[in-house]
Amino acid sequence: MAKQRSISKEVETRGVGIHTGEEVSIHLKPLPPDSGIIFKRVDINRDVCIPATIENVTSYVRGTNLGKDGVEIMTVEHLLSSIYGLGIDNMLIENTGGEIPACDGSAIDFVNLIDKAGIIEQNEEKRYLSVSRPVLYTKNDVSIAIYPEEELSISYTISFNHKFLNSQFAHISINEDNYRKNIAPARTFVFYKDVEALRKQGLIKGGSTENALVITDEGLMEGELRDKNEFVYHKISDFIGDLCLIGGTLKGRLVAIKAGHKSHIEFIKKLKHYFDMQPILEAPNSDPIYDIDAIKKILPHRYPFLLVDKITYKEGNRRVIGVKNVTFNEPFFVGHFPDTPIMPGVLIQEAMAQVGGVLLLTTVNNPTSKIVYFLGINNAKFRKPVFPGDTLVFDLHTTRLKNKISETKGRAYVRGELVAEGEYRAMLVDK
Repeated sequence: MAKQRSISKEVETRGVGIHTGEEVSIHLKPLPPDSGIIFKRVDINRDVCIPATIENVTSYVRGTNLGKDGVEIMTVEHLLSSIYGLGIDNMLIENTGGEIPACDGSAIDFVNLIDKAGIIEQNEEKRYLSVSRPVLYTKNDVSIAIYPEEELSISYTISFNHKFLNSQFAHISINEDNYRKNIAPARTFVFYKDVEALRKQGLIKGGSTENALVITDEGLMEGELRDKNEFVYHKISDFIGDLCLIGGTLKGRLVAIKAGHKSHIEFIKKLKHYFDMQPILEAPNSDPIYDIDAIKKILPHRYPFLLVDKITYKEGNRRVIGVKNVTFNEPFFVGHFPDTPIMPGVLIQEAMAQVGGVLLLTTVNNPTSKIVYFLGINNAKFRKPVFPGDTLVFDLHTTRLKNKISETKGRAYVRGELVAEGEYRAMLVDK
């Protein structure tokens, strides 16, 4: 399998934000494997990192904006397009001004900047995402779908009721060569009739014919097209930038009709839910990455209080999925309740916490020398009862990991249906 990529050295550039009209800058820095793409404002007195994930999208009006804890960075899609198009997995982007430079309205300057930094392969393998069935998003006359396929390709149709630009279609395999040649140079465009309305909304303050193609009824206001398909290629570039928010390298045949940033984001949310649920639905029949013997070497719990049978999925220190097979022979069913056996909710929470303990203990070299103390459980909720014969699947995500303290969010499922959830805080201590 292909290895993860980062850049070999730091590089920076500056320019004008297309919406703010202010001078802005970016400083690209390498990150270790499994770090992901992270944005950070360095011109404000707040230490907030913004991972490039679909959960952190704050707006998609004339661009994709990311934010967290009240800190926002605007118009990230062209930079993310270059990152995804060149196969970069881990990078820190330090930003001033709250917006990414517009450059010439395409992704090509960012490609050149990354080339200047140099691309390196890292030790860890890439995370590939593929579908086993079609996933479809539709709303009115807009549709986006993905179909199973071994490589990534995009078919994209744009359609406007305009004299000069009516409709365009392109199908292209997304690989580094095609991206550099066809997609990265394609510039953003705007219809001249929309310019005044956008400015009244406080947008495109830095927009000009130097960083956008302006379309009139007669044609381009200035300049010439770089390619006959430049308009639809730019929409594909935007789509690739938004796909960077999925959190992995996508495989499949994508088909988009009359889409834009809003529908891109809604489709990616739906697709991410599919990928999040896939290992949960498969967990009961999946081979373990930690079986019960391995778990006993990590956790100190023993009968009758070891409530995890296997770990089926682990994503660095960010996510873990564990399984508990609930049988009639569980000792707690003797008293809870003799005539109507229902698994106690507190033990579901305990089992979930134990799965989180596996995730935390495997962050250290010698887990047998440590023990996990739980500091708190918040927002515990019980959605449905759990009965003998059910298979509980626990899905936990790390929300904060600093020093020896972790915070996680967990959900428990039976047959894909949510039965319980909670938030957990724990600490590693020496035995």
